[in-house]
Amino acid sequence: MRWLITGAHGQLGSDLQQVLADGGSDPTAVHAVGSAELDITDSAAIAATFADFAPDVVINAAAYTAVDAAETDEDRAFAVNAAGPGLLAVAAARSGARLIHVSTDYVFDGRATTPYVPDAATNPQSAYGRTKLAGELAVRELAPDSGYVVRTAWVYGGTGPNFVKTMIRLEGSHPTVSVVDDQRGSPTWSRHLAGALVELAGSDAPAGIYHCTNGDDTTWFGFTQAIFAELGADPERVRPTTTAAFPRPAPRPAYSVLSATSWRAAGLTPLPPWRDALRSAFSVVGDELRAG
Repeated sequence: MRWLITGAHGQLGSDLQQVLADGGSDPTAVHAVGSAELDITDSAAIAATFADFAPDVVINAAAYTAVDAAETDEDRAFAVNAAGPGLLAVAAARSGARLIHVSTDYVFDGRATTPYVPDAATNPQSAYGRTKLAGELAVRELAPDSGYVVRTAWVYGGTGPNFVKTMIRLEGSHPTVSVVDDQRGSPTWSRHLAGALVELAGSDAPAGIYHCTNGDDTTWFGFTQAIFAELGADPERVRPTTTAAFPRPAPRPAYSVLSATSWRAAGLTPLPPWRDALRSAFSVVGDELRAG
């Protein structure tokens, strides 16, 4: 199987390469590209890459993820999060490749009280969420038989900046840390997510929309207490606060828990609980997490 991975230098893209290598994939059958190697908003560049490499599977981990910046840069966010996936979908549909596009909990408004299923009504509250939803719609419209949308949430990993690394840094520099306790979701280790996407690519699951996160849920406050525990620090140094105390340009969903029912129904392996995943992440990429 020949794999094209976009967004290859980010935390998920890096872990996709690691999972494929660990699984014994021929390195010459994995073409991992960042934005400098492939601009996914350039249809000619995409066509040339498909012609030269002829992928069987495309995993689109490329995204404009600066949530707050997108509020004043929505055109650029749309280009990367919506137009680009649409171009990949066209190329995948023409070539017969399977496209797996990674999306987000931000397509929902966060007002639910039970886990979101894939066909729940979307209602993004931010520019980032709007552009990611547009990307989902493009993939499903332009590659209806070979386009997969996988929504995930609260992703962290060994590569690049993320919440876990920020909390580790603050633990070392502040006697106490205040973290919001009124936003709920499922922290997801990018290595586990990468493995799940590779499993999906090799499965007979039908094209469509899926949700994939580590299991169970918590708040950012609870997540941070667990991070402190992994560091051997006192979790009581983490203090709960509210979203209102930390106003941001882009609203955050108060509830981001995604249901794994469709994932299980397709015969795919559910990811472990988030707390077990965090422990595993510290065991495997703890040095990278601590290095920031």
